[in-house]
Amino acid sequence: MPPRQRHSLFRSTAATLAVALVIFQAITLSVTVYFVMQPMAKRSADDLAALIVLSAQTWAELPPQTRPDFELELAEKHNLWLFPATTPLPGHDHLFIPYLFMLEDALEKRLGQPIEIKATEWDQSWLWIEFPVGAHQLRIGFPKEHLGVNPVAALLLVLSTTVALILLASVILARRISRPLAKLSAAAERVGQGNTPETLPESGPDELASLARAFNHMALQVQELLANRTTLLAGISHDLRTPLARMRLAVEMLPRDADPKLIARLQHDLEEMNRLIGEFIELSRGLEKEATQEIDFTLLLQELVNDAQNGGAQVEWQEQEPCLRPAGPMALRRILANLIGNAVRYGAELPVTIECACGKEAAVIRVLDRGPGIPPDQVESVFRPFFRLESSRSSTTGGSGLGLAIARQLADANGWKIELLPREGGGTEARLTIP
Repeated sequence: MPPRQRHSLFRSTAATLAVALVIFQAITLSVTVYFVMQPMAKRSADDLAALIVLSAQTWAELPPQTRPDFELELAEKHNLWLFPATTPLPGHDHLFIPYLFMLEDALEKRLGQPIEIKATEWDQSWLWIEFPVGAHQLRIGFPKEHLGVNPVAALLLVLSTTVALILLASVILARRISRPLAKLSAAAERVGQGNTPETLPESGPDELASLARAFNHMALQVQELLANRTTLLAGISHDLRTPLARMRLAVEMLPRDADPKLIARLQHDLEEMNRLIGEFIELSRGLEKEATQEIDFTLLLQELVNDAQNGGAQVEWQEQEPCLRPAGPMALRRILANLIGNAVRYGAELPVTIECACGKEAAVIRVLDRGPGIPPDQVESVFRPFFRLESSRSSTTGGSGLGLAIARQLADANGWKIELLPREGGGTEARLTIP
């Protein structure tokens, strides 16, 4: 399936409002033009056609000596020029003006013949009409200003102004809705990272104010639950150390003739319990964000590589230029140590490669192994506490199942991102992105 396109609420709301209002305006203009402007234009064209035909017929019925006076009066009072046409009019069709088509239809109905309104090539500000009246071929002209209308410009002005106002209103309305929701989304993301968000303003429309009030209350409850969980985990882990110490003492006080294998198993179990308790304490600490300081990532990686190599692991790392970034030192060390340890444990005893890319936007650290990889449907499951791909439940081969859960908690608390990706050629790429 193709990836689903994402649209912001602001964009969707503004587009919906704009389209709806533009359609409404188009319908309004269409109704106004059809039921108001068009009938008025037809009536005006019919009146002008009647004046032209009546003037031509009156001119033809007047005695020749009075015709000049009539022509002068017609020009002064009605802005119409009327005179006999001695030569054909060397003109061309007028521009597309709907009113003139209505005028041609009105003249055709009154004269009973097709009429064309033309404009001369040298002066397009005047329009001319020629038609026979009795034995005379008359030519009547009038300036374009006589029409007194410019429907194209009027429609363009109305449409442009309406669209501008609609878009402005859509932007304002959409922003009023989307801005509080964007703040709510950012605050929810901070809560998801284990941080305490700023209190949202409980203002605006009743629905948004009620939503902000409910979110503020929920964020407070989440912080209280996280604090209680942290205290509970730390307290239980700490309290378990006391009986564990007594059990160690009891093992040490066993008779000398006790079975050495039994004593070794008991000591191993006690060490395993102590390690689990330590990981519980680390998990509880991971819920709290650590203060940042300037760290050289390459120097820290070199230390971790040396530790792994001293433990017998095959780790490949090439020294590079320093990469200084602010970060929580304990959290970063814990995450990288876990990722390197997992790569060594599950890397099928093949070399593990570590890379560090120090970009302007973010630093990206990659831990690459050639192990069996992680099934795609279980990539997120491995970050859950006590989940292990290795089914033997042995701590030697599979760990406790808390390492990646602690790493994810630490990354979320610091605003970092951990990804487990399939590596080309086989294996897994553990990627840590630090903005």
